[in-house]
Amino acid sequence: MNAMLNANIKSLKLLHSGKVRDMYEVDDKHILIVTTDRLSAFDVVLPTPIPGKGSVLNAVSDFWFDKLSHIVASHVSDMTLEEALPDALERESVASHAIVVKRLKPLPIEAIVRGYLIGSGWKEYQKSGSVCGIDLPEGLELAEQLPEAIFTPSTKADVGAHDENISFEQMRDMIGDDLATQVRDVSLELYKQASEFALQKGIIIADTKFEFGLDDDGALCLIDEVLTPDSSRFWDVETYQKGMSPPSFDKQIVRDWLEASDWDKQAPGPELPDAIKNKTSEKYHEALSRLTD
Repeated sequence: MNAMLNANIKSLKLLHSGKVRDMYEVDDKHILIVTTDRLSAFDVVLPTPIPGKGSVLNAVSDFWFDKLSHIVASHVSDMTLEEALPDALERESVASHAIVVKRLKPLPIEAIVRGYLIGSGWKEYQKSGSVCGIDLPEGLELAEQLPEAIFTPSTKADVGAHDENISFEQMRDMIGDDLATQVRDVSLELYKQASEFALQKGIIIADTKFEFGLDDDGALCLIDEVLTPDSSRFWDVETYQKGMSPPSFDKQIVRDWLEASDWDKQAPGPELPDAIKNKTSEKYHEALSRLTD
């Protein structure tokens, strides 16, 4: 399977190239987003693309945008790919990787919801008994489900920089009280309904990250990707147990390999072995088939 490292569309203006997505201007109301097969780890884009990853992320996001549309609108546009990208060869090269979206004003925060104690949240809990200033009960174990999901926003960093956790109060100062409250409540409801559904499919969504934008009328919309193996930790119900870090349906395979290497976590990243690349690709495809079959 061929892998797409860059979209390389010449007929549209490139607006931004992120860790995974290339964004092109269609007109003043629409953007073409191409989800490449690039993979980032520790905030560094690696030189080895993961075959099929972009198509999986697009398909998973499309699934959730539709399934959760009763909670909040999304940036998905009615414009077709053919209308947005008339060049047939370019369109064919990005077909399963591309989505046409409405041009919105993105909020300067990432909306993170944590349902389980893992990652940076676990490290902070060990030191302070809290996560992002939210006090938690004593005696919780690694990867244990929290009494209730918590909302822990962060800043949005540029490529190569690190996001920083912020308090709800700091977020409120950045975007206003009403909007901050809406983002928090919508994020928690999205996580609640999605995690309950995924559990029926044998997948635990341990945590996830949402991004939002505002349309011309100031209405909140879900943007970017949603509840994918890149923006979330997916765990297999069958292998999950608290007290250990469960294997994930995402780039955790790559993270573990990198942690065991002598890489200093600074750009440039190392090339991935074929075995790691292919195993990661398989896990992404498994997540899609589990959720949507």
